[in-house]
Amino acid sequence: MPDSTYPNAAGGGEAAPTIVEIGHTGFMQAAFPDTTEFWSTWPDETSEDPARGRRLPTFANLRELARRLADPAVDLVVVHALSCAPWSPRGLGRTVFRRSLLRGSVPFARAFAPQLLRGRVAAPIAVLDFDDPAVVDRANVFLLDRASVYFKRELPPDAWQAFTGTLHWRVPTPRFRRVARHRRRMEKLAPLSLGLPLSVFSRPRPAVVPPAEKTADVFFAGRVTDSSTVRERGLAELVALRDEGIVVDIPDQPLPLDAYLERLARARLVWTPEGYGWQCFRLYEAALCGSVPLANRPTILQHAPLVDGTHALYYDPEPGGLARAVRAALAAPDRLAAIAAAGRPHVLAHHTPPAIARHVVETTFARAGR
Repeated sequence: MPDSTYPNAAGGGEAAPTIVEIGHTGFMQAAFPDTTEFWSTWPDETSEDPARGRRLPTFANLRELARRLADPAVDLVVVHALSCAPWSPRGLGRTVFRRSLLRGSVPFARAFAPQLLRGRVAAPIAVLDFDDPAVVDRANVFLLDRASVYFKRELPPDAWQAFTGTLHWRVPTPRFRRVARHRRRMEKLAPLSLGLPLSVFSRPRPAVVPPAEKTADVFFAGRVTDSSTVRERGLAELVALRDEGIVVDIPDQPLPLDAYLERLARARLVWTPEGYGWQCFRLYEAALCGSVPLANRPTILQHAPLVDGTHALYYDPEPGGLARAVRAALAAPDRLAAIAAAGRPHVLAHHTPPAIARHVVETTFARAGR
């Protein structure tokens, strides 16, 4: 749901900011469609709609994009973090060896569009790093240097460790941390919520199932094979709970979205173990559906976190930790119902795409002194 206004520090509202967004998804445009000009770098996208503010960078219009970045009428520039530099072997391979090449489309210009931020930019810059790795890729260092805020989904509690293996060959040393330039970079890092996916938020809000009508004690749906060891170890514990009479719902094949949300809503607990990163959509979807997310303890800094015992439950990932947490939670049904009731409004307040987009705007403006 788009927003035409966003709250200011005084609690009132003001006109939505004029934003130029560059990246593979129009995250900010989904929240501010009337005031965001989105330049898509997604290589397989073939259509644009200038009337709706959606553009595809080409070598013919890169100069126009550069002019927009330098335009003082723009309030904010948002760029999505890069997975690699466009001139690296990996970057060139991902651009050239695609099905779009068979259609005669080789979108080199899209890969180079974020590089325009090396030039003149009039507005504050915010970087959105939704990627799984808990490090800032070397390809994004120039964006970090230009940005007012670098929002990172998987931000280590010791923010310095976001430079491990990238700006420093191992865990940054005291000598590295004393360098003023590095400290300025570290201080720009801020946590970023993954939040609800647009595909879920854009649908009618799932109905809450009363505790007495729940049909499962624990629900889980997600990749286990070739994912994290937290999932591999935990799945065996979860399945073993069935022998104790605990109803564990694990679909044997992928579910359509409507069916998936329905199964979430009908479970008392939803297991949300980390995958390639700690945050996953299921954490927020479970709370939205009126169930209690159950995750291994957070390994990252979070924005507006779901608090243990208030909005969610967390367990120790050592052997037996998941099973103990499930038994303890089910033994206190009133507490479980209270946690479920608190989680939904918290997610709606802080972890919807518009709420995250507003947080990006307000935090960047505050850091930039706007």
